[in-house]
Amino acid sequence: MSDAETLEIMKSGRPAKGMPAFASLGSARLKTLVRHLRSLQGRGDAATLAGDPQRGQTLFFGKARCSECHMVNGIGGFLGSDLSAYGLAHSAAEIRSAIISPDTDLDPRRRAVVATVRNGQKYSGMARNEDNFSLQLQSPDGTFHLLAKSEIEHLEFLPRTLMPADYGSTLNANEIDDLVGYLARVAKSAPAVRAKGSKWHGEEDD
Repeated sequence: MSDAETLEIMKSGRPAKGMPAFASLGSARLKTLVRHLRSLQGRGDAATLAGDPQRGQTLFFGKARCSECHMVNGIGGFLGSDLSAYGLAHSAAEIRSAIISPDTDLDPRRRAVVATVRNGQKYSGMARNEDNFSLQLQSPDGTFHLLAKSEIEHLEFLPRTLMPADYGSTLNANEIDDLVGYLARVAKSAPAVRAKGSKWHGEEDD
């Protein structure tokens, strides 16, 4: 099948054969799935990357401060996701877009949260677990806060992630290419099983 035909099947599903429709994932994620299927067939994007992976690694753990939230090969933060295998299922264009436009097609469940409790204290970060009675929130410093819903006066889900949205201006085009090159290169040496859990802020869990 062509990419377009495969994409249409993913969108519409095949109810008679027990396959549900996945249109709710959105076109960007469905196209990523198609590309991943092609890579499994040995037909992935083999375009030469413009960036320098070595410089990208220096940026990731230095100036760009990516490692404060994201981990690669066991090194870095854990507020964001492990990006060791992110490049396995994402093209260079998609990696670049995730860096400079992290809030595009944002999954509501990955939005930043601000919780204000009855004494006026505010907690901000990512909602890790939520039920009818409590909210587990992780703040940017990595601390987990378990808040009772009865004590929360106001809960706001912001229209953005915690990832900086200004990399397009704080990093030049060559530096963005270097970061893309690093994430694409490091993914080639990562175990394929880890690709399933690799995502930027704002991307949905499988």
